Amino acid sequence: MFLLLLLSLCALLLEGRAQDRAALWRGNDRAGRCQYTFTVQSPTEASCPHARGPELEGLKARLSLLEVLVSRLSGGDAGVPQGAGSRGQPELRDALSKAVGERNLLQGEKERLEQEVQGLQRRMEEMRRETERLRTRPCPLHTPIVPPSPSVQGGGLLRPAVGSSSMSHLVSRPNRQGDSSSLRDSTWQLGSQGFQELKAEVTEVPAPVGSEDLTGCGNLISVSEPVTHRKADNIEGKYGVWMQDPEAVSPYGPNMIWRIDTVGSDIRKLFGYDDMVQLTKGFPSKVLLLPEQVESTGSTVYRGSLYYQRRRSRTIIRYDLASESTAARRDLPHAGFHGQFPYSWGGYTDIDLSVDEQGLWAVYSTNKAKGAIVISQLDPNSLEVKRSWETQIRKNSVANSFIICGKLYTVASYTASNTMINYMYDTETSQGKPVSIPFKNKYHYNSMIDYNRAQRKLFAWDNFHMVSYDIRLSRQQAN
Repeated sequence: MFLLLLLSLCALLLEGRAQDRAALWRGNDRAGRCQYTFTVQSPTEASCPHARGPELEGLKARLSLLEVLVSRLSGGDAGVPQGAGSRGQPELRDALSKAVGERNLLQGEKERLEQEVQGLQRRMEEMRRETERLRTRPCPLHTPIVPPSPSVQGGGLLRPAVGSSSMSHLVSRPNRQGDSSSLRDSTWQLGSQGFQELKAEVTEVPAPVGSEDLTGCGNLISVSEPVTHRKADNIEGKYGVWMQDPEAVSPYGPNMIWRIDTVGSDIRKLFGYDDMVQLTKGFPSKVLLLPEQVESTGSTVYRGSLYYQRRRSRTIIRYDLASESTAARRDLPHAGFHGQFPYSWGGYTDIDLSVDEQGLWAVYSTNKAKGAIVISQLDPNSLEVKRSWETQIRKNSVANSFIICGKLYTVASYTASNTMINYMYDTETSQGKPVSIPFKNKYHYNSMIDYNRAQRKLFAWDNFHMVSYDIRLSRQQAN
């Protein structure tokens, strides 16, 4: 009897302890069904060495998924199941490569723009100092620079007298060939380039009057409104050059249009289009990879060859389009390069090549010329300089230039919608003079202007856009 009583007391004690360690739960599972869960704590084990709870299993599953995604994005195969992600890897690699390329191009463009901003800030500071100096200096008493001519005084139209210095603000040094105009102004030579460009636009002299000549080589009378042919597809085409061979050679016809996009660190692609229609549609029939990198927008085509400046050098290269090989190369003597004497818009436009009725030309400057524009006629085969002229207009004071019939014309601004062709230099007479011919920059950043002898038009590259201008020339006067 006593033994049974003792066993009952032990059973009651064990039951109480079990109730403290046992628990019964009731709830719905993920499928919504009612589920009873009975748990009892182990009286001896503190933890289960091989048990894996649902939270740990879920965490491991999420980590595995992250490993798969990271492997797919990085292009690796570690941790990727057979066949998983293999279909999307080429697209991911292409997208990543394209994004990196675009980033590099934008970084280069950012650095170039930062340099331009710093240059503009320096110019503004020079303008400010020049303005303060002019304000403190008393005005000299002298006669007007452009006196009225007796023949036109009554009509109200003023023309500059012979030998006047109405373009003295464009002068950097006397003409090597003895230009009798002797346009000098030491005060302006110390002025800033930005003010020089602005003053060039204000000085307006009417263009010479004459009848139109559709075939000869008179002076430029007028330039039409621009006609847009195509817009570049990406950032590489913000600046560029497009051209047409006036004396095309087989296998390419006379309607062939050539194009180079000039933004980037490795500019070597030359695109060819069968005609203007294919250019407008964006369907090139030929893509050539040039052997040397191209510097800026000064290239041209002539007699079956592409002429261009090699990057970071004064070397001119003649690339034969038929054989797709370099036919000649030569340094342009003493020419500035890679930002020494560019146009006012920059872009390493130190050497500008062009073609007109008289052949192949190079527009550049030298240390000896002190930044004044130098014009040289080149032999199209050997690239030797045949003859040179030194003008009286600073290269970095004008936005661009082009040559028609042996006459150099300069454009005052590359951003102003309504600007002027403000200066003309005739290589036949070795004389320069101011002109005032309206010119429009439709898209406000004109980085290339060249004369297309084949169509007797001006070709230009204005802020991604390839545009052309019709021109009118005066009838050539008999000697």
